[in-house]
Amino acid sequence: MSNFTLDDIRAAAEAKYGSTDIALDETTTVRLLNPLRLSKENRTALIAVQEKMRDDDADQETLLSEAIGLIAESPAKAKKLLSAVGGDLAVLAEIFTAYSEGTQAGEASASRD
Repeated sequence: MSNFTLDDIRAAAEAKYGSTDIALDETTTVRLLNPLRLSKENRTALIAVQEKMRDDDADQETLLSEAIGLIAESPAKAKKLLSAVGGDLAVLAEIFTAYSEGTQAGEASASRD
């Protein structure tokens, strides 16, 4: 029988389902939480936003900004990140791509175990 501490389990969860961290400057980092680390309400809202993104006439800047608001560690941090981005759609898309790739890697590694 194997014995684990809750701290061991938390460390394993962080390794597999950790955040995507974006440094805004030397003192400010915004953590974008893995979907499994979000509240059920935010996970459901994130899925809805992602579905809306598939529409050809969707306002991608608004939807990506909304998604960042859902996945950021706090509304204040989301606001700081969005302010730093300044509505640049290419940067928003790149942030969300990096986030998506990071979360897929975590989910994929979990399913292989």
